[in-house]
Amino acid sequence: MKIEKQVSLTDYNSFGIGVIAENLARISKVADIQEIVAHYPDKPKLVLGGGSNCLFISNPLSSLLLKNEILGIELVDQDETYTTIKVGGGENWHELVLWCVQRGLGGIENLSLIPGTVGAAPIQNIGAYGVELKDVFQQLEAIDLTTGHATRFAHEDCQFGYRSSVFKTKLKGKVLIANVYLKLKHRNHSLNTSYGAINGYLEEQGIGEPTIKDVSEAVIAIRTSKLPDPGKIGNAGSFFKNPEIPKAQFLDLQKKFPNIVHYPGSDGLIKVPAGWLIDQCGWKGKRFGAVGCYAHQALVIVNYGGATGQEILAHAERVAESVLDTYGIQLTPEVNIISS
Repeated sequence: MKIEKQVSLTDYNSFGIGVIAENLARISKVADIQEIVAHYPDKPKLVLGGGSNCLFISNPLSSLLLKNEILGIELVDQDETYTTIKVGGGENWHELVLWCVQRGLGGIENLSLIPGTVGAAPIQNIGAYGVELKDVFQQLEAIDLTTGHATRFAHEDCQFGYRSSVFKTKLKGKVLIANVYLKLKHRNHSLNTSYGAINGYLEEQGIGEPTIKDVSEAVIAIRTSKLPDPGKIGNAGSFFKNPEIPKAQFLDLQKKFPNIVHYPGSDGLIKVPAGWLIDQCGWKGKRFGAVGCYAHQALVIVNYGGATGQEILAHAERVAESVLDTYGIQLTPEVNIISS
């Protein structure tokens, strides 16, 4: 298949960083990746979806870039309550959410307006407003970038965690996710409106008995009000994960900072919003040249135009160091930092 040379990735990453890919292959079917693996067995490979969770810090990129463009949405199973769909890894995630909402398929409406592709969603175990991908995930098909073999991963195989999975740890960079299967409700929808500002928005709109469409529209409105449009200001959404800390550490912090915002975390840990920590350290709206923290959400690091990946990373490191010095909490990037 055709390998494109010296391709600008400015339009392929939501930070809008102008790096060059020395080699790029567009993958539209499973056979394409298997052909690539057969012809370039020793070439380092890098999978790119929507580029919405990537920070490129090297220029040019020497790896063979595999642009996942596998499309298709197919109904594969249905019972009295659930419908299972098979979705190509190259499909746009938000467009999939809208497709499901229009057809009365519930379960991912809280994940509206999350940028990126369907193939990237399990890697990150994307989540928002009290819902995570793992809640509706059934299985996926992944292609090994070394052998070209296709493997099915059931729910338990994916080792989902908070913004994590086996594809972000042990199998990072080793597979391309070709198809994802989701199990969604077509009746008796279980709405999750208690997280964040959803209930407040619905009340303001006079909606007493919301539908999945109402919840989706609420999430879209809330996210639009808080987050910058990557088409106008380069960004990758939340740059850091919300840290989870031991209860003892939290109680010590609470003595010093009585108003510290917190939520129950996993395994008895306490979750402290990264955006709150960054805001308290005075970073919201602060700008260094072409880089800064967004004025309406400190957790979002933005490229105002012309910033390099190294400059964005340097700003993120300044922010993280400030939070560590003030609160003793280490922030971990949610963004995938790519250096080859």
